[in-house]
Amino acid sequence: MPFIVESKRRKPETLAALYPQALILDVTSQGMQPWIKFSPFYPHGNIPVPFSPEIVAASVEGIWQGLKVFEKIDIDVSKFAVTTMKNIKRSTRTSGAVLGHRVGVGGSALLSYGDARRQIYVPSYQWVLDHHLQAEIQQLKIEGQTQTVVLLDYETNGDLDNLSKPLSHAALIISLALPPDNL
Repeated sequence: MPFIVESKRRKPETLAALYPQALILDVTSQGMQPWIKFSPFYPHGNIPVPFSPEIVAASVEGIWQGLKVFEKIDIDVSKFAVTTMKNIKRSTRTSGAVLGHRVGVGGSALLSYGDARRQIYVPSYQWVLDHHLQAEIQQLKIEGQTQTVVLLDYETNGDLDNLSKPLSHAALIISLALPPDNL
């Protein structure tokens, strides 16, 4: 059975009509246990920060936001410690344009948006899938054997190369943890 990414912004009645026999799971920070654990904001803890030996963060989003560099403000390692799933994002309104993501806490080089996706976000999310979500992944695989499973996310872009839209972590769940040959 297939796994599908849909927008959490769609009305529940629309989703029910489109996928009448499907299991619909919210994998965002607004989801229910255990599926909320797939949110990049979820504070699993002890996630290695790429290019930063011996530095860990509570969440993938904390790493992504913490290593972001703006025109007016450099990295913010305090984002690594956020466990409330709130106040993690950093804004261009007060900080200026994003210049890139720092290659580690002590690094001087900046990664482009696309390179940061590949070298910071995806490896950090993969680490969480591998080290914190194996039971939930197995449950998804079992559910997917008998029915379509719809994963709700605020973003639906699963193409790493499409930099015009934020990347969907639900699409990463499917591509990294639920590849067809593993089902």
